[in-house]
Amino acid sequence: MKKKAAIIGSGNIGTDLMIKIIRNSSELEVGCLVGIDPNSDGLARAKRMDIETNSDGIDGLIQMKIWEEIDVIFDATSAKAHLYNLEKIKPFPNKKVVDLTPAAIGPYVIPAVNFDTELSKKLSLDTDIHSESIFNMVTCGGQATIPIVAAVSRIAHVHYGEIVASIASKSAGPGTRANIDEFTETTSEAIQKIGGADQGKAIIILNPAEPPLVMRDTVFTLSESADREAIRESIHAMVSEVQKYVPGYTLHQEVQFDDIPEDQPVFIEGIGYKHGLKTTVLLQVVGAGHYLPEYAGNLDIMTSAALAVGEKMIE
Repeated sequence: MKKKAAIIGSGNIGTDLMIKIIRNSSELEVGCLVGIDPNSDGLARAKRMDIETNSDGIDGLIQMKIWEEIDVIFDATSAKAHLYNLEKIKPFPNKKVVDLTPAAIGPYVIPAVNFDTELSKKLSLDTDIHSESIFNMVTCGGQATIPIVAAVSRIAHVHYGEIVASIASKSAGPGTRANIDEFTETTSEAIQKIGGADQGKAIIILNPAEPPLVMRDTVFTLSESADREAIRESIHAMVSEVQKYVPGYTLHQEVQFDDIPEDQPVFIEGIGYKHGLKTTVLLQVVGAGHYLPEYAGNLDIMTSAALAVGEKMIE
């Protein structure tokens, strides 16, 4: 029997996640879609699909009869709103939370890299998965690029990881635009915590091109010198892992390598001069087109990853 999920946030991400669960999930069903704008397209669409809705946010959801049946809560609001929502959810120890905002509360999780490890940590602390069972989905750029940093890290020690996420301006809604600072800070931290780099940096570009371009990501790493073929194979294996839940995730070009000689090191703020092997990876993320256009791969990778985590939590 499927477990019920509630989605807080009736914008682009929340609505796309709702449709993904309906179409693709074998573990979850949508119990309720919650927003704060009674006229939002997401709530209207949910009503047409006979899904319960509420336009009074988390407070309204808690008052609903279906609240008792909810096992997993997906928060697709904003970093600031998540803080408020979490305080309301904490008194209910049986609720599991998947945070799609860059609020950075709870461990960062990228399904292809570290979910099993983080879940094991929680289970080793408490056999009952309680209200602290909160997993943060980092950011769209993090979901796309940090697996690549991690792929390099499992072959060679990474001194520095830098990611540049370029997304269509049309795919960046009010929530994304309001969280730009949190995006860069959270992604940079996750490059280190999950990717394994000593230092991380994240850049986001909103591309106004018409027609809109699909999400493109560039990943640079500077690591200790290592077998290039081993790194290439590790990256390809990681891409295949991500494709299990994000089919539109692909390498845009073949992996590129450059040597940084010891007598010509580069200066990296925070860690000083370093030399070694520079690896450049160019990625492309095409959305599944469930609710959002295919060019909105940045949103699609978040909802796809969040669904994968929600299902794993239930399992």
